[in-house]
Amino acid sequence: MKAAPDAQKRLLDLAEQDAALDRLRHRRRTLPELAGIDDLSKRLAQIATQIIAAETEAADLGREQSKAESDVDAVRQRAERDQKRLDSGAVSSPRDLAGLQSEIASLHRRQGDLEEVVLEIMERRETADARVDALRAERETITADLVGAESRRDTAFAEIDKDGSEVTARRKTIAAEIPADLLALYEKLRESSGVGAALLHGGRCLGCRTTMSIADLNAIRAAKPDEVVRCEECRRILVRTNESGL
Repeated sequence: MKAAPDAQKRLLDLAEQDAALDRLRHRRRTLPELAGIDDLSKRLAQIATQIIAAETEAADLGREQSKAESDVDAVRQRAERDQKRLDSGAVSSPRDLAGLQSEIASLHRRQGDLEEVVLEIMERRETADARVDALRAERETITADLVGAESRRDTAFAEIDKDGSEVTARRKTIAAEIPADLLALYEKLRESSGVGAALLHGGRCLGCRTTMSIADLNAIRAAKPDEVVRCEECRRILVRTNESGL
């Protein structure tokens, strides 16, 4: 393949723009905010599950407390009815009187036991409610952090995309100045190795950093200025300048 030396040198300008685009794409993929957003999103999902579990526990304890309080009321009401019977004098038989007094005492003991159960449930429910409140507060904090991280990401993306548009425009201008066949070879090499052309500097290919052998350098020296030469090691297009060491 042949191409004017100036056209070959423009490949270096094109490669510079491509390298800039690669850096921008890498920056876009590796923004610190992206990892932070991922971590925050995962934590939000975990908290959502934890809140459901905590709310379910609190609701279960609420129903358990209501039932226990209902049991206390039932025992209290029964004890009050028995006490009224006792106080009314309606029970005159010593045996029945003793039995009623014994039942009232038993109901008071039962009421005391049930009230302790209610207190224990109330403490557990208070702990569960506090956990729900703490998780909800954490969810609000993380949501705010996530919104902030997403805003910073979007700002960075906009800046990167703006820079990318400018570089792409410069690349398009440069590419238009390069012969179609040379550009096609460059693009093919770039697709396979990431870099399509490299400067030959001081007898070294700056694409793969390989020092040319004497035989390779002699072959390049013998090539006409408009002949497109390639690195024998990485196969990239070698662009010759006064700094090539030929």
